[in-house]
Amino acid sequence: MTFKEKVLTMVRKIPKGKTMTYKEVAKMAGLPRACRVVGNILSKNYDPKIPCHRVIRSDGKLGGYNRGVGLKKKLLKKENL
Repeated sequence: MTFKEKVLTMVRKIPKGKTMTYKEVAKMAGLPRACRVVGNILSKNYDPKIPCHRVIRSDGKLGGYNRGVGLKKKLLKKENL
């Protein structure tokens, strides 16, 4: 399994109402220092079954989202986060 596949699998498993940081996803996918790579992978994902909006920065800020940060904020709010 490639790193990209591992990242997408990990993000797919984030339950509704929960978040993970880019760093946590990178660590669980096997490359703890690859948080920027995780961000790049997620920025290219348009599969609605993979909840990329649930991945946030380590400092608690939202970070980017390929459908717009406003939508990311709205989706997280809808999930009570």
